[in-house]
Amino acid sequence: MEILELIKKPWPWYVAGPLIGLTVPILLLLGNKSFGISSSLRHICAAVIPANISFFKYDWKKESWNLFFVAGITLGGFAANFFLANPNAIVVSESTQNALAALGISDFSGLMPADIFSTANIFSVKGLIFFVLGGFLVGFGTRYAGGCTSGHAIMGLSNLQWPSLVATISFMIGGFACTHLLLPFC
Repeated sequence: MEILELIKKPWPWYVAGPLIGLTVPILLLLGNKSFGISSSLRHICAAVIPANISFFKYDWKKESWNLFFVAGITLGGFAANFFLANPNAIVVSESTQNALAALGISDFSGLMPADIFSTANIFSVKGLIFFVLGGFLVGFGTRYAGGCTSGHAIMGLSNLQWPSLVATISFMIGGFACTHLLLPFC
């Protein structure tokens, strides 16, 4: 039972970070594969959309490993949520609570702030901005930027790719801008 208890606890950065970092060379050594998630949507569309769209006309089966990777992440998330959930209350420092309260976030009972991510907010202006517009911008942005945050920040930076550095800096600037300029008004 000790292993199960170890898995349930949050892992420190010096364990989790290197494990994520080792994913990059393992994927490269095992078949010259790139780490990233957003490309899986393209693979799914190429597999199921019978349209004559040039963006989806490629051999998606060569990239099917990515679909299994995403399925594993999804199943792992469900398994972790239902079987490995930490029974302890989420601890948020007082200074962080004060900073978030200044942005209108006061419910710290779950992993995601219910003040933003609740079913009551779906059909509000806040929900329209965060879920619909934000979801579209994230989806469009990942394809326009040639990948998502994990693909650029983990895989691209480790390969010393200049576009990944620009994309990662842009992601950070966008996140800071939304947090400090958009969130206070929603």
